[in-house]
Amino acid sequence: MSTSDTPKRSMRTPLGRVRNLGSAHSGTSDFWRQRITAVAMTLLMIPALVIVMMLLRSNHAGAAQTLGSLPIAVILLLFIFASTWHMKIGMQVVIEDYVHNEKLKLISVMLNNFFSVAVALASTYAIIKLSSGV
Repeated sequence: MSTSDTPKRSMRTPLGRVRNLGSAHSGTSDFWRQRITAVAMTLLMIPALVIVMMLLRSNHAGAAQTLGSLPIAVILLLFIFASTWHMKIGMQVVIEDYVHNEKLKLISVMLNNFFSVAVALASTYAIIKLSSGV
């Protein structure tokens, strides 16, 4: 029997080999999504910090006027979406790697998803409300 006839040894489960996924059942998609959101946050961080620094010196009317500008509101919304998505992915990886009880893992991932959506929605609501002047 030659070396080409011997079956290849793999640490993956048969289902994992069929789906071509790793042990976390998501392959490298989470890895790349986290890198993409990190790049987006890096690009949006300077404008977002400048906007926040502009808002520090103003009252509610000034903040509404500043956020009333469409480009400023869009920059902040993009930063919020990128950072909450990045946060969700990062916490999910930590939960999947370090929580070994399957029920607790499932509950933790669900709570992580709900928390991330709640933060994104609350932040979006606040920016839209302030930018509309209400």
